[in-house]
Amino acid sequence: MKTNFVAELKWRGMLHDAMPGTEEHLMNEMQSAYVGIDPTADSLHIGHLVGVMMLRHFQLAGHKPYALIGGATGMIGDPSGKSAERNLLDEKTLRHNQDALKAQLSRFLDFSSDADNAAILVNNYDWMKDFSFLEFIRDVGKHITVNYMMAKDSVKKRLSSEAKEGMSFTEFTYQLVQGYDFLHLFKEHNCTLQMGGSDQWGNITTGTELIRRIGGGKGYALTCPLITKADGTKFGKTEGGNVWLDAERTSPYKFYQYWLNTSDEDAEKYIKIFTFIAKEEIEALVAEHKEVPHLRVLQKRLADEITVMVHSQEDLDNAVEASGILFGKSTAASLKKLNEKTFLDIFEGVPQAEVTMADVEEGLDMIGALAAKTNFLGSNGEARRELKQNSISVNKEKVKEDYVITKEDLINDKFVLLQRGKKNYFVILVK
Repeated sequence: MKTNFVAELKWRGMLHDAMPGTEEHLMNEMQSAYVGIDPTADSLHIGHLVGVMMLRHFQLAGHKPYALIGGATGMIGDPSGKSAERNLLDEKTLRHNQDALKAQLSRFLDFSSDADNAAILVNNYDWMKDFSFLEFIRDVGKHITVNYMMAKDSVKKRLSSEAKEGMSFTEFTYQLVQGYDFLHLFKEHNCTLQMGGSDQWGNITTGTELIRRIGGGKGYALTCPLITKADGTKFGKTEGGNVWLDAERTSPYKFYQYWLNTSDEDAEKYIKIFTFIAKEEIEALVAEHKEVPHLRVLQKRLADEITVMVHSQEDLDNAVEASGILFGKSTAASLKKLNEKTFLDIFEGVPQAEVTMADVEEGLDMIGALAAKTNFLGSNGEARRELKQNSISVNKEKVKEDYVITKEDLINDKFVLLQRGKKNYFVILVK
């Protein structure tokens, strides 16, 4: 059953601009659209998610989505909003990245069913690799004037007096290569719509122009707003860099925490963009959140939904349990369930000291663990005082001076967590 894709994007705050006639075109019959994805890494990051969500909404509305891996364009570098060119990828790396990206996209898009609107993955390297330079400038370049290309905002910005560097010929021709992708998909797959971020408008409309001039047909363009954060910092970035969908690059715990720590204003915006929750339910969640903002209803629901979508219910359960560890709601058993990456993520920045495995095998007394061997506390006397006051925990469980740390206490066979009071943590690393 077809639904109104453009109307869905509008209420979700995911529509920036659309070429006149796009909505009507999509209401006629099943259509095909694509979004380009840069394959310079073997994982998507959350900056890619808006485009992926658009493709998913497109498929849910009864249309056929194409995910285009930009193998050829990824070798060039898109000038839109960028200041540096990209590195060349060899074909083996490109294919590895493509397979990894398809696996991640499969969590959002149906590639495998026999439905008419099953998603398809394509790579522009496949049709660009045998295209000679002379053929390209003869068959494509002659149809677009330099004046037309110079009028694009992405080009203007790079050529303006504020730009530190000029623009290479390679980057200048990027819009022709991207435009040719649209023409190719139009001719080979009857793909009539390209979607992307608002910074892609110029490149997309170059494609519609090529379809008009060479293909003798009509192409459409639709863009979403570039996602921003209310405090002006960059969406999708942390001090450690990108927030990735790959659990090896960004642990599910850190992924969950990123969404959980969203501001109220951003959470209200993001829950429409990054979940498939229906309008009425979102409105109810927003109203509930405004009544009791300290309960962070929106942030919790947003983090829950997107963590299950990208990872799994089990990963979410583990992330929620791990999130409780810093706030006292945990036991030694829950600590021991953590994998090493999650443990280190939770206690990032907490001071550490090393002891030998021999120390632990012999039995590490509490005075040694707190002072002599680690310097967590300033002196043996201070260690004794804190133990007498019952303020010391090993792996979240209170201990007395006669407690001895053994191999049984090790988390992941290498860590012991010490704690003084509620907030002072210390990690012993056993080597």
